[in-house]
Amino acid sequence: APPTVRIVHSGLACNIEEERYSERVYTIREGETLELTCLVTGHPRPQIRWTKTAGSASDRFQDSSVFNETLRISNIQRHQGGRYYCKAENGLGSPAIKSIRVDVYYLDDPIVTVHQSIGEAKEQFYYEKTVFLRCVANSNPPVRYSWRRGQEVLLQGSDKGVEIYEPFFTQGETKILKLKNLRPQDYANYSCIASVRNVCSIPDKMVSFRLSNKTAPPSIKLLVDDPIVVNPGEAITLVCVTTGGEPGPSLTWVRSAGVLPEKTVLNGGTLTIPAITAEDAGTYSCIANNNVGNPAKKSTNIIVRALKKGRFWITPDPYHKDDNIQIGREVKISCQVEAIPSEELTFSWFKNGRPLRSSERMVITQTDPDVSPGTTNLDIIDLKFTDFGTYTCVASLKGGGISDISIDVNISSSTVPPNLTVPQEKSPLVTREGDTIELQCQVTGKPKPIILWSRADKEVAMPDGAMQTESYDGILRIVNVSREMTGTYRCQTSQYNGFNVKPREALVQLIVQYPPAVEPTFLEIRQGQGRSITMSCRVLRAYPTRVLTYEWRLGSKLLRTGQFDVQDSTDYTVGSLARDSYGLYNCNIINEAGAGRCSFLVTGKAYAPEFYYDTYNPLWQNRPRVYSYSLQWTQMNPGAVDRILAYRLGIRQAGQQRWWEQEITVNGNIQKGELITYNLTELIKPEAYEVRLTPITRFGEGDSTIRVIKYSGKNLVCKEFHCGFEDGNICLFTQDDTDNFDWTKQSTATRDTKYTPNTGPNADRTGSKEGFYMYIETSRPRLEGEKARLVSPVFSVAPKNPYGATNTAYCFSFYYHMYGQHIGSLNVYLRLKGQTAIENPLWSSSGNKGQHWNQARVNINPPTSFQLIFEGIRGPGIEGDIAIDDVSIVEGECMKSDQPANNLRSGAVGTLSHIQLLPLLILMSVLSHQR
Repeated sequence: APPTVRIVHSGLACNIEEERYSERVYTIREGETLELTCLVTGHPRPQIRWTKTAGSASDRFQDSSVFNETLRISNIQRHQGGRYYCKAENGLGSPAIKSIRVDVYYLDDPIVTVHQSIGEAKEQFYYEKTVFLRCVANSNPPVRYSWRRGQEVLLQGSDKGVEIYEPFFTQGETKILKLKNLRPQDYANYSCIASVRNVCSIPDKMVSFRLSNKTAPPSIKLLVDDPIVVNPGEAITLVCVTTGGEPGPSLTWVRSAGVLPEKTVLNGGTLTIPAITAEDAGTYSCIANNNVGNPAKKSTNIIVRALKKGRFWITPDPYHKDDNIQIGREVKISCQVEAIPSEELTFSWFKNGRPLRSSERMVITQTDPDVSPGTTNLDIIDLKFTDFGTYTCVASLKGGGISDISIDVNISSSTVPPNLTVPQEKSPLVTREGDTIELQCQVTGKPKPIILWSRADKEVAMPDGAMQTESYDGILRIVNVSREMTGTYRCQTSQYNGFNVKPREALVQLIVQYPPAVEPTFLEIRQGQGRSITMSCRVLRAYPTRVLTYEWRLGSKLLRTGQFDVQDSTDYTVGSLARDSYGLYNCNIINEAGAGRCSFLVTGKAYAPEFYYDTYNPLWQNRPRVYSYSLQWTQMNPGAVDRILAYRLGIRQAGQQRWWEQEITVNGNIQKGELITYNLTELIKPEAYEVRLTPITRFGEGDSTIRVIKYSGKNLVCKEFHCGFEDGNICLFTQDDTDNFDWTKQSTATRDTKYTPNTGPNADRTGSKEGFYMYIETSRPRLEGEKARLVSPVFSVAPKNPYGATNTAYCFSFYYHMYGQHIGSLNVYLRLKGQTAIENPLWSSSGNKGQHWNQARVNINPPTSFQLIFEGIRGPGIEGDIAIDDVSIVEGECMKSDQPANNLRSGAVGTLSHIQLLPLLILMSVLSHQR
């Protein structure tokens, strides 16, 4: 059976709106525990997964709960509201999906803010002053506000000087109290009460504000410079003081680029950062707020001095194509550093340790910061032999406290542009996946520049994630090489620490070998003795591919070896399985880099059975101290290995070590999907039991399946109730002790050969001669007017929506057959819990209705637990048999009579929705077996 799904809740909700169209809303108070249970049917047992509208539920919850039937979220927060989906799938048909929208209710503390406006001068000294008090509270559902002045409740129109309104653009989120042309009596204590009308038992919240003639917005000042320039390691203190505001403002510090440093010490308006670092630099703001007017904000910028990344480059005479330095030509030396703050940066030049000043032939310049920040140049206009030597540029910051950066550049006859080569044995480079490899480019020339590595064959990042990787010695080291790194790499010279000329470059090819990737990596094959099997192992990817060999082994025993030509797979066949043919077969496919392995577990074990969890009322007998349980299962691939001869049933009380075992004989062949039943009896209440089921063939035991059965006083809420009277316990219907005679279970195939003609059905409602129905036998000794009453189990309705106007509606339907000249009456009553003596008539019919089944449908709205009673009354003669079949109760109102009913038959399997079978329980012991 394909899966079906239903979501039920733990009952902690403060409001549940049941399905109207497809919307289902579950309302819960913030901080409570959300518990949703996904009830599934379907065989094999479906797999369950919870998801949320915005992706997987595992983004927000413990992974363990996402795949359970019950999703539990403790201390739920407002952002966790939304639509939750339960998805069940078992490989049959489409997955079943149900959803429920969770609405989280909350009410935050309200906040009152005050604003004032001063109108234009009227006459000479008089100003009109209007004050606005604005009350805001975050909530769900929307909040309602009310205002008080002292103890007086303020309403619109109650005071001409007061106006209350909600801005149109924030309907329901804000309430504004407008005090027009401020009067002496308006100086008072004002209270704003925010309410969500006690929904989810959320109490009202109140905030007060004292309005006086001193009420004023905040003002502040910073007792620090802007900007503040400091050296690393220094402690810095920012002081913010209030200069005005009533009531007294609160002061907070914020940082423009994220949060304050962890080491920050706050004391009121004073912020201290001990041992400042470059990461602590940025804009810091002091904000003062007293909910009057706009908050006041003052900011300062902290700059942490730094000098780093010193580099140089040599530029030959640009008017000659030759990249070399030559006597008589111009040469330029450039130095660059990163400096903070840049305006404090100064450079000094030295030659052979002696200070150098700018002259006509030695020109010292600073490059425009917009072109190349932090750069100085030394132009040697006409290079002479005496100019050879070591030139040093020293970068420093005026403020001091930071170490200078000194860069040496040697200009001599041996100063030549760079050249790049790759050693002959270093390309192509062959390595294996997982190894460490070094790619090498040899750089010659003086000075040796920084080498830049990048991918030459495609636009992808280097192994470290950057598009280019710097190397000072020309070597690129790659750790844990992967197959994706196969390709061509480019090394090229940069201008840094070398010549500012056209880059030299070279290419290195990297080949990564990896062992074969094969399929299947593991496969279980089940087959009986005497039959043949074929195993196939296929190569998906490998490098190198030209030399591939294979070997087949059973355990350590070598079976066959060979070499691949053009094919990409190898097969091995066992013609006739024997006892020693079973075991683990491995096929190893081998190249220079290693081996890939296909494994085949060949076994003569039968597949495991699959327990059937959807049995309608598995608890078929419920006595004071013991109960009986109807255990049902199907056999997975029943004929895959050999005919199943028996099952070994193991049973033990939960928590016990010892299994009690019994063998259940199987007669004939089990069909695929056939439901097998075994009744466990004399189980002790209220114990739970573990049940283990193992199939047995002539080759031995198969795989076992274990499940737990529990005793429960009531059944889980499922989807709907159907009863076709096919099972042995007639769906827990019982005979009424107060009537004159009983209803009888019967099928046409099993009825007495001496039955009364011209009355009663010729088949059950579906037309089956083997199908069962319930009927009253009106032959002698029955007398006219005698009654037979059949009573349903007790059904428990779902908790009523406290905000809804009506009870949950159900469609109650059944089929009846009233054929014969002496037909009496068929009545149906609704018995409500607590009213056992009062039965409400629900439906009635009398007289001959013809030789066919008719359907009755009735809408019921029971306010509490209920039972249904079928009462058959004997007519004036023996041709008066009355029958019923296919009783169902489904949540929701009945379809219109002109619509076809859903006549799917359900026999031993039934489900329940928002109806709970009260006398239901569950567990086990062993008595009789039926299929």
